[in-house]
Amino acid sequence: MKAEIKPRINLEGRTRLETVIPLDAPYIVFVDPASACNFQCSFCPTGHRDLIRETGRYQGAMKFEVFTKIIDDLSAFSRPIKVLRLYKDGEPFLNRRLADMIAYAKASGQVDYVDTTTNGTFLSPERLGPVLEAGLDKINISVDGMTPEQYRRFTGVDFDFDGFVRNVRWLYENKGNCEVVVKIPGELISEAQRQEFFDTFGDHCDRIFIENFAPCWPQFDIEAHTGVTISQGIYQQPVGETETCPYIFYGISVNADGLVSSCFLDWGRKLVVGDVRTTSLKDIWNAPALNALRLQHLEGRRRENAVCGGCGQLSHCLPDNIDPYRGELLARFKAAVQLDPAVPAPGGTVVLPVAAE
Repeated sequence: MKAEIKPRINLEGRTRLETVIPLDAPYIVFVDPASACNFQCSFCPTGHRDLIRETGRYQGAMKFEVFTKIIDDLSAFSRPIKVLRLYKDGEPFLNRRLADMIAYAKASGQVDYVDTTTNGTFLSPERLGPVLEAGLDKINISVDGMTPEQYRRFTGVDFDFDGFVRNVRWLYENKGNCEVVVKIPGELISEAQRQEFFDTFGDHCDRIFIENFAPCWPQFDIEAHTGVTISQGIYQQPVGETETCPYIFYGISVNADGLVSSCFLDWGRKLVVGDVRTTSLKDIWNAPALNALRLQHLEGRRRENAVCGGCGQLSHCLPDNIDPYRGELLARFKAAVQLDPAVPAPGGTVVLPVAAE
């Protein structure tokens, strides 16, 4: 097998966050090319269209002029961002201008690296060619079954699995400098199909991995929606609690309509901290609402937040752990950041019961 059995996340060479927080510019910016998805996966909030309607969130593709403003806004930061992640809630290839987005970002000089994640529906040579030519650095391909029947059961669609395999092979043969990563949740396949997964894709990608489901989305019970009991982390690591979210200190997420979330898992739009259509991304990065959320975490009050308090990303998905340094980071943060006590953290608060005297 040519591919390395390795998770999609890069664990090597990571910056120790306790040495750089607070950052004057994000390391990672998530931008969602499209908030909708053609799949209706039981294990993903976007697949539950009734839940999405209740949020009132925009369902559609990001306008190109909104995207170009985001990239132009990056020039106000002191340095280029490390990663532009063209993925959040929906299927990126539903945006017909995905290749134009990649090309614009790469030409800007404000972005070191561009990646995306796709369900593979649109991986035809006609759609992939322009994306590769634009300079995409990495593509994560989510496999959701090893047969059309499994796809129908878990994604709610009729899927041309054989055609999908052919397209992945074409991609690998024509990828140029783009890294190809293929992954699948182990809960979707039988034990025998695990080897079949490696045999089918292992010679046609750079990395391959069998993941686990993870309760990563706040206020979405993945066990209840799938019937799967989760006992391990997403990459088969032991589950461990982390009280201080590292992501809000080095990343920020722009939704398909331009609303900016403090968290890439904000599917319900409850952690919105600004609107890039009317405010610069730098001003949003330094906004009182986002700083209030960071302060809440550094002060050990994450569980008071109705959204962050139940986030399984921090226990199941290998975050950087800055808990041991929270005291020194809090002092440094307060000294460097202008805080407005009148501005609450997004996500609301949990009213805790008062102990009887």
